[in-house]
Amino acid sequence: MKITTVRAITVRYPEPHDHNRLRLLTLVRIATDSGHVGWGEAITMFIGACRATEAVVREDFAPLLQDQDPLDVAGLHARLRRHVWWYGPQGIAALALSAVDIALWDLKGRILQQPVWSLLGGKVRDAVVPCACIHFDMDRFEWNLAEFRGFAAAGYRYVKGGWGSRPDNVFGQDRAQDIALVAAARDAIGDKVDLVVDALAARTRWDVKTAAQRCRDFAPYRLRWIEEPLPPSDLEGHVALRALTDTAIGTGEQEWNLEGYRRLLRYGAADVVQMDPARTQGITGTMAIIRLLEAENKPFSLHTWSSALCTAAGIAVQAASTHALTFDHKPHPNPMQHELVEDPWLVEGGVIAVRSTPGLGVTVRESVVEKYQI
Repeated sequence: MKITTVRAITVRYPEPHDHNRLRLLTLVRIATDSGHVGWGEAITMFIGACRATEAVVREDFAPLLQDQDPLDVAGLHARLRRHVWWYGPQGIAALALSAVDIALWDLKGRILQQPVWSLLGGKVRDAVVPCACIHFDMDRFEWNLAEFRGFAAAGYRYVKGGWGSRPDNVFGQDRAQDIALVAAARDAIGDKVDLVVDALAARTRWDVKTAAQRCRDFAPYRLRWIEEPLPPSDLEGHVALRALTDTAIGTGEQEWNLEGYRRLLRYGAADVVQMDPARTQGITGTMAIIRLLEAENKPFSLHTWSSALCTAAGIAVQAASTHALTFDHKPHPNPMQHELVEDPWLVEGGVIAVRSTPGLGVTVRESVVEKYQI
């Protein structure tokens, strides 16, 4: 059995969770001479990154994968990683490798008629816990609060809000407004639901003093953690902040590879480590990070706020790990979650069941890919 085709496809779609603004993703389709097909995703977001990722997959990766054994995922991952030594392993190279690697795992599972979690060594849980994630609308608090009340009523165990609905009015810029929103959010969801706030310090640019003040301000409202209160690269600042607050700190979402997470752990910069399989070199790269976190007894949360393919990859790695807390989930119907696949992921009783379906556990509708393809 051999790999015959490798395609990178960028899609553009309206995002209901972002007021139907257009968002982009790059998908990868890998097929074999036996007729088996696997799908993967890179969370590319911007058109330049999409086009660059397509080029890496098409010009560099596809020739290296042509006629290779699709079951040799580890060998192919290593081969591609060696190839990007000059312009990787971070950035565009990591995005391209992530999409290809997820597709290879999906393909291998379909060929062997095994779910990906089984190929990773088996599952330690039958269900995973999603976090209902939305952007704060700083102009319409009541909309956010109604959403949060609905999530709590639906059984979600975690809810998250952050960023903002427009660049000139985001969470983190007005102390009084921030406190009012967090207080109202806690009141809306009650005491039994965990609340996470995404400060997006890459945009708000808090310093340690400001971040520590906000953590004190939010303490009465019992955040499960505050996400990216400082720029992700400021590891020394994270260490200083952790010494000044009892609020758990979450970061790591903007890292790329195992080396970056080793550095984060070495500094002691986070209480909850975050990652995205569509960015951290796919399932292979993500599992290497997870095994490191397990050895350090550090919990993690996944950023999977994109398509059903990234959700599927996230569910597979969480099923195989004892240290998964939750993962970012879009709580309302979305083209890339509910239209892209025949069998979207459904939340029941506050959890999503781990499937035994071969591969990633979802079936891509190729007509929908064509519909949204640029």
